[in-house]
Amino acid sequence: MKRILAAAMAAFLAAQGAWAGQIVLKWGCVMAPTHIVSQTIERIGKNLAEKTGGGVIIQGYPGSQLGSSHDMIEAVSMGMQELVIEGSGNIGSYLPSISILESPYVWRDADHISKTIDGPIGQEFSGQLIAKAGMRIMGAFYYGSRHITSTVKEIRHPSDLAGFKLRVPENEVFLAMAETWGARPTPMTLNELYLALKQNVVDGQENPLPTIESSKFDEVQKYLILTGHIITPLIVLMNEGAYQKLSDPQKKALHEAMAEGIAWNNREIRKREDELAEIFASRGMTVIRPDRDEFSKPILEALPKKFENTWGKGTWEKIQAVK
Repeated sequence: MKRILAAAMAAFLAAQGAWAGQIVLKWGCVMAPTHIVSQTIERIGKNLAEKTGGGVIIQGYPGSQLGSSHDMIEAVSMGMQELVIEGSGNIGSYLPSISILESPYVWRDADHISKTIDGPIGQEFSGQLIAKAGMRIMGAFYYGSRHITSTVKEIRHPSDLAGFKLRVPENEVFLAMAETWGARPTPMTLNELYLALKQNVVDGQENPLPTIESSKFDEVQKYLILTGHIITPLIVLMNEGAYQKLSDPQKKALHEAMAEGIAWNNREIRKREDELAEIFASRGMTVIRPDRDEFSKPILEALPKKFENTWGKGTWEKIQAVK
């Protein structure tokens, strides 16, 4: 019901802001309005409006205004919302194999992500999503490297996570990762997390540094553990019916605006990541730099084998082969 009401309100607001012949694309995300990803959506929208002379506009809805991750993906699949940006683990309920794109230690760096998503592997995933769920992949943002934060306990080794209530996104790969470390995974949406940390419902969480900043988790967390366990791409999904309603020049403008926005986002995220560990330390957080191999070893021994049937035999190796 929440998703239906949110989508109906978004459609009403879009109608109020459109004139005859104008195409309005609603783009939802769970990130705070201050997050670089939310700012990027706004930039893409302005760029697209300029390229199309106002013929196609994007209305951004950050901060889960249109519902949870799962709500918005469903809305895009059903055509009630045109665009969403999400982690591939949450898209896995529509195409289980795509969850590999958000698995721990699968990526070398952000360039590896771009080459994979823009290449044959990404094109194959997009074709499967169009056929199964009516959604196409429009690109991938670099979201950052994910790190653990803790309220009262130092985490220096995986054994320190034994029994630790670690908030994770609501998908199987993150649950399996936490369990492999011995933690107690506690899935919840991002917009619920600040209060859960403040009230000690969970002991800690894991997210990229810019998300920790924009969500103000440093206000309610004492330790920052730089595990870098997942380099996260955020996948932009568009309803296929909405995409096909665009003219060829409008599609070209959308792809160009998307590519230009993604390049800006990736630069800004990297720049902010370089600054934030020191900023958090200056605000009173204890920054811990553990031996990352200790954290990666149990994961690499367990997860590729555990999810081979889900991801497809040989998919992990194909991604590793992308240069």
